[in-house]
Amino acid sequence: MSALRHSLPIILLQLYMLSGVPPATAKVTALIVFGDSTVDTGNNNYISTLVKSDFAPYGRDLRTPGSGGGGGTSSAQPTGRFSNGRLAVDFISEAFGLPPLVPAYLDPNANMSSLATGACFASAGAGYDNATSDLFSVLPLWKELDYFKEYAAKLRSFHGDEKAKETLSEALYIVSMGTNDFLENYYGVRSGDAAERAGSASGYAGYLLGVAESFARALHALGARKLDLNGLPPMGCLPLERHAATGACTEEYNAVARDFNAGLRDLVARLDADDATGGGGGDDGGLGGGARVVYGDVYGPVADVLADPAAYGFDDVAAGCCGTTGRIEMGYMCNEASPLTCKDAGKYAFWDAIHPTEHLHRFLADRKMNTSLYVFQ
Repeated sequence: MSALRHSLPIILLQLYMLSGVPPATAKVTALIVFGDSTVDTGNNNYISTLVKSDFAPYGRDLRTPGSGGGGGTSSAQPTGRFSNGRLAVDFISEAFGLPPLVPAYLDPNANMSSLATGACFASAGAGYDNATSDLFSVLPLWKELDYFKEYAAKLRSFHGDEKAKETLSEALYIVSMGTNDFLENYYGVRSGDAAERAGSASGYAGYLLGVAESFARALHALGARKLDLNGLPPMGCLPLERHAATGACTEEYNAVARDFNAGLRDLVARLDADDATGGGGGDDGGLGGGARVVYGDVYGPVADVLADPAAYGFDDVAAGCCGTTGRIEMGYMCNEASPLTCKDAGKYAFWDAIHPTEHLHRFLADRKMNTSLYVFQ
């Protein structure tokens, strides 16, 4: 009975999402996204990097609600999303009554008419640390912010100053990154001064949290008032990071994720604090100006799925759907020539060795709408 009570809000939200009817009180004008491959909707297609997924079988299950009330679906196709279908940010956009796909800002086919209700600046392989992004020749965080500034200027030209200001202040800003900083940089090559000087994972986490705070304040200065800062998943349980012989999770990495998330929660609480007048940030360090900042929990929902897969409709949580073993394949190693790629990705939590399936992305979106993002409705 307790499990049913826990899942009921998610079931109700899924029914709402299928109805296609936006909540009457919702006032999220656009979804603005920054981060890494978990939220990149295709920007890496248009930069010179090997970190791409614009080829089959990525996107093989990508179908979105049809237009014109016909109830049709678009054809499955690779879009540069690192999954078999849509990402959590796409489902969140739809839940707020916005389009079901968040366009990539660098997509030459995306015009301001489509970007006015959502724009993704994320880049697969990126991190809070510039050195992490440099490893893969992808967009560093400062470049994602530069593109957002360019977008804001285009929005003012498209909508006019007043409407653009309203759109930017009522938009929901989602920031999701950090896994690459630890797994690829700190525990990998130790590139960049920050990773070299950190000494410990907790020291490096402190540096990353400082960057996250600076980024949140920069967005606020540019008009953002609704921010969702996402934590790390249990990264030691990603198929790529499980022990080769036993399949067990690497608990050291999970502990680092939990510690980072605790620091991010503290940061969110501080940024969300406001003075009594709702004006500028006060001595408490809050952003002020009526800003609202929430913590996006990723660790908890993924841990729930890992602990009891069947309860959430999953069969396999240890291997990815794509590839020969599902433990090492991603990017170009996950391609049409992979003979053992699973038939039904919906039974898997992970699509490749790192990235969630559409099924898990939908679950994460549902959980976030119920636990944190509902405050913006």
